[in-house]
Amino acid sequence: MPAKRTNLLLGELHESFSMAMNALVAHKLRSALTLLGVLIGVFSIIVVMTAMRVLKSNVENEMSQLGSRTFAIQKWPAVHFGTGDWEKYWRRKNIYLAQGRQVREKTTLASSVGIEGNFWSGEVETHYQTTPPTVRLLGETPGSFPARNWTVAEGRALSESDVDNARDVCVLGSALAKTVFPFGSAVGEEIKISGYKYQVIGVIAPKGGSVGGEQDNFTVIPITTALNRTGRWWRSLTILVQARDAASYEDCVEEVRGILRVARKVPPGTEDDFELFSNDSLIQQFNSFTKAVRIGVVVVSSISLLAAGIGIMNIMLVSVTERTREIGIRRAIGAKKRNIMAQFIMEAIVLCEVGGAIGVVLGILGGNALAWYMKVPPVIPIDWIVLGLLICSVVGIVFGTYPAYKAANLDPIESLRYE
Repeated sequence: MPAKRTNLLLGELHESFSMAMNALVAHKLRSALTLLGVLIGVFSIIVVMTAMRVLKSNVENEMSQLGSRTFAIQKWPAVHFGTGDWEKYWRRKNIYLAQGRQVREKTTLASSVGIEGNFWSGEVETHYQTTPPTVRLLGETPGSFPARNWTVAEGRALSESDVDNARDVCVLGSALAKTVFPFGSAVGEEIKISGYKYQVIGVIAPKGGSVGGEQDNFTVIPITTALNRTGRWWRSLTILVQARDAASYEDCVEEVRGILRVARKVPPGTEDDFELFSNDSLIQQFNSFTKAVRIGVVVVSSISLLAAGIGIMNIMLVSVTERTREIGIRRAIGAKKRNIMAQFIMEAIVLCEVGGAIGVVLGILGGNALAWYMKVPPVIPIDWIVLGLLICSVVGIVFGTYPAYKAANLDPIESLRYE
């Protein structure tokens, strides 16, 4: 008996769904205009959430350039979404090479300490070709290689002797090496940067794409060489510290903080005049920022869905009026109130779900256009897709109930007389 009842219920739902689809097809323009509001609401949610997932994936990939157990120290915040504190950061003293060396000499809990300067983006010239002016020039010390999670694929990394003697040597990112030396190994060759010649001593293994283009499109020279040619006193550097192990990470952070406070003569009881960050802290800041964006998008999309729901209710009321005689005939041949209600609620749900499904597809395509641009794997936010379609069903049920109730409670005799 229960199985028979279940089959009967499924049959009624299938019939209601078929009638709902026939009604949509019969009024194509009206149906299209009605589901447009739902489509826009769901599209705006899915496209933003997909883009956020893509951006988060890229940020995590970007941040992974810091090695494990590594943190960085610099004058400016790594991520800053406000403008009110820029004067405070601007007034801070620069971080100089001598301070980085003090950290390296005095720390007992770090396995490596690197000192880095990001100098400019410009052209690299070889006897094969000249690159576009997008190549990053980084001044580094040997400790930057483990801290930056750089693996040398060919040749060697920078040495302390290279830094102490300010030699004209460089290590290339893999993408740059392939670009400027397409027919063989770059090691042993010469490149020219801003009129200065450098001998290539190594090539770093590839890491992949990033927001600004190729993450591997850079060249590394000794920090002393870079400072000698660009000026020492107006540029603030970054100190990269890698703790010995995960257990000593927090202690290493506090030790380095104390060393740097003493080196920079920060008075006791005052806040640090430098910023300390790691992969995790940057990702947390990114998530905190995008949380506000996600909430804003959900609010705006909810307003759009509310307006779409009101439009669906109006269209369904018009549909009830147009099909009054049909309702009367169905009631006269034995259809019950619940059958009429199921039919009209199903029509409202189908309207919402069709619009929602189109919005989901367009949202995924739109959001993943960012993934294609940044050369990262596409993302499909399953949780938001399910939530979006579930919301569509709720909108259909909520705003389709009153028209369905009105249709189900029409007087059969009066409905048969309706012209």
